[in-house]
Amino acid sequence: MAYGSFAISSKALVFCRPCYGGSIRDLPFSLRTPTIGRCGCVGAIAAPRNLVKPRKEESSGKEIRGGRKSKDKTTPWKKLDANEFGIQRSMIPESTRMVLNKLRKKGFQVYLVGGCVRDLILDRIPKDFDVITSAELKEVRQVFPRCQIVGRRFPICHVYVDDIIIEVSSFSTSARTGKTPNKNFRKPVGCNERDYIRWKNCLQRDFTVNGLMFDPLENVVYDYIGGVEDIKNSKVRTVSAAKLSFIEDKARILRAIRIAARLGFSLTKDVAVSVKELSTSLLRLDPSRVQMEINYMLAYGSAEASLRLLWRFGLMEILLPIQASYFVSQGFRRRDGRSNMLLSMFRNLDRLVAPDRPCAELLWIGILAFHKALVDQPRDPTVVASYCLAIYSDISLSEAMEIAKSNTKQHNSNFQELSAQDKDIAGSKLSQQVMSLAESVKSAAKKMHDRDYLANAMSKYPQAPSSDMVFMSRPLLERVQRMFGSVRRKGDGERGVPSLDRRINYKSLALGDFHETRRVFARIVFDTVYPPKI
Repeated sequence: MAYGSFAISSKALVFCRPCYGGSIRDLPFSLRTPTIGRCGCVGAIAAPRNLVKPRKEESSGKEIRGGRKSKDKTTPWKKLDANEFGIQRSMIPESTRMVLNKLRKKGFQVYLVGGCVRDLILDRIPKDFDVITSAELKEVRQVFPRCQIVGRRFPICHVYVDDIIIEVSSFSTSARTGKTPNKNFRKPVGCNERDYIRWKNCLQRDFTVNGLMFDPLENVVYDYIGGVEDIKNSKVRTVSAAKLSFIEDKARILRAIRIAARLGFSLTKDVAVSVKELSTSLLRLDPSRVQMEINYMLAYGSAEASLRLLWRFGLMEILLPIQASYFVSQGFRRRDGRSNMLLSMFRNLDRLVAPDRPCAELLWIGILAFHKALVDQPRDPTVVASYCLAIYSDISLSEAMEIAKSNTKQHNSNFQELSAQDKDIAGSKLSQQVMSLAESVKSAAKKMHDRDYLANAMSKYPQAPSSDMVFMSRPLLERVQRMFGSVRRKGDGERGVPSLDRRINYKSLALGDFHETRRVFARIVFDTVYPPKI
């Protein structure tokens, strides 16, 4: 297949090989929603006929009633051989294996639970690995004296292995703090006490795809609520009725969007309807919780897809009203497949980060502020290039301008945020405009923290909901302004043309290091304004 092309099969569009870039083990799960490849192809991966076989000793005839509205009111209760999914113990980090092994040696049951099991089945890199055990939290602390018990409503243990934190929860704590199983759920027929404990815990999960347990010692995946079926069908489904689930925990609305965006899944009908109906309930969430959930969306490699889904389901007006106003001004429809400068910048961010190498929130907030500055006042591409080069390295502003003026790359002329290029712009005028751009970024960040400004962001569109949500703290705002709102007139660093392809220090990026974050930011902006393939 030629580069940049795609073929149409009887089942689905298929990515061109350079854009797909996945392993063969990625193929068993359908990506039903359209996905844009790096070369512009739109594709989906077709699902095979058989997903997995139940273990021989466990009949798939054992069933429980699930929270689904369908003709078949029961979902299979299954114990599945992890080998059928291609899951190997080597896929579990050494730090997590150490925690599992120590608890197991003390005679406790231990399992991996939640999103990490889902991601292992999908051959994706889990964001983290959560452990659940039959041990009481105080017994976990006896095994790991340095661990800390955190959380009041849902206490868990933070087990420290070097500089890594492993979250360990207890079945007993979950049983005491969790909700009572819905009356519509029936205890599985023929299950023993251990099965019953696992089943009750799974019923407390948010989504079926997160309600799986994996026993690494026995190499068994436990599926009591139809999670594997929903993974196969690329569906995000709540364990209980969607509306009740979201009322119980409003943050689940954002988690539904996050899971769908990251995995390319679609929301079931009742989930989609409830997301739209309860969107304004997000205004009652604690701002720090909102910031955390948005960070999970934008900092781990699925930012563009997350923004598209936030817009599609009417959540962007609540969370990011400034950006929602921009989408409306661009004539963006809810299911629009086109792109714009904001989405292009986040697409370039997605190419650099991943679940196991995220960025700090400073970076994506900086991107939002920078884009807002360009929307308010479009800039000459040479001004943008000079700004990027100046904050990328410690060269002087005059050197950055010289390099930018000598740049022969063609800028993307489709973006309204870029004004006509003046190739003969004078040095003093260019310097003033670069400094003005830096001040504009600082001002744009401040607007994102101004409750009155946010409340009026969608004032031109009275049919839209009004939101004055400020999720960014004052200290975070000040760090963003310091990081992106200034350039040095005099440099004290390297001379010559800086390389924008230098290796990223992901540990520093995740910690929000000043220099590393600025470098990655500049690389994202430069690649957006001057796409490599133009």
